[in-house]
Amino acid sequence: MNCFVTGASGFIGANLVHELVARGHRVKVLLRRGADERGLAGVPFERVAGGLEDKSALQRGLAGCDWCFHMAASYQLWLRDYAPMYAANVDGTRNVIEAAQAAGCSRIVYTSTVGCIGLPKLLDGRIVPTDEDTPVSEAQMSNHYKRSKWQAEVVARELAAAGAPVVIVNPSAPVGPRDVKPTPTGQIIVDFLNLKLPAFLDTGLNWVHVRDVAVGHILAAEKGRVGERYILGNALGNWTMEQTLAELARIAMVPAPKMKVPYWAALAAAHVNEAVSGITGNPPKAPLAGVRMAKYKMWFNPAKAIRELGLPQTPPQQAFTDAVTWFRANGFVAKVRR
Repeated sequence: MNCFVTGASGFIGANLVHELVARGHRVKVLLRRGADERGLAGVPFERVAGGLEDKSALQRGLAGCDWCFHMAASYQLWLRDYAPMYAANVDGTRNVIEAAQAAGCSRIVYTSTVGCIGLPKLLDGRIVPTDEDTPVSEAQMSNHYKRSKWQAEVVARELAAAGAPVVIVNPSAPVGPRDVKPTPTGQIIVDFLNLKLPAFLDTGLNWVHVRDVAVGHILAAEKGRVGERYILGNALGNWTMEQTLAELARIAMVPAPKMKVPYWAALAAAHVNEAVSGITGNPPKAPLAGVRMAKYKMWFNPAKAIRELGLPQTPPQQAFTDAVTWFRANGFVAKVRR
């Protein structure tokens, strides 16, 4: 297939391009000038210069393409002005899907986030991971990033209902190789390896190998039902942060932090951080949005993607092993510790 990918310089995007090429597909990628292309090293692709607002670049790049993967997004938990985020995430999504439909793409895969899925609930004292059918609304989107991605999902669903061949995927927390920036989840691993993680919050995430997420995008193009959304996660990946750090300690032979920070203390620190950022303009180390999300254990059930798409289920332990190996091999760790 001829494929068009936005967000190819990102963590999931770079892994997707590698997976597509390995399967014999031809790939065009939309890249802004100065984009960080380290994750794309060693893989052939055709470059299309431009951004999500550039309709002529989208039209040019999508010409002759069979599949479109729209992964590009503005992902910041703190900004002085959030208007550019909404422009990229909401208006950009409309631009890409409309251009892909006009180009005759047979599948348009839109990458959302599990942040747009309803949060898990307690049932008889037990946390029940949620799925795509859990009731949720924009009112539950607790920060601008989640709200902008929710609004983008609404656009994708509306365009699908109007005839665009859109399939929506909602990745959980990917880990693995090629996390060049790194992502917030990758930064946890980097800080851990560099002994810069003295404490942690009592939170939880659904960990998934980034390769499984990349393959999940391809499976969504091949098998996904138009208008549906699929959680790209791991059925055995719902771990507390304490469990996560213990596993990292086992893999990396680095001691895990023992101090658990109370939520109220983290929230107070975040308020102070953001007050300072409002004066300096520098992003806070602990944004309020991130701390508020950490209040919940974001555990999800990917059964639908496993059943309908055949989503791979690489053990999360392997995902962390691959991530640790890659970060150490690529200069993210000050000193290899044994």
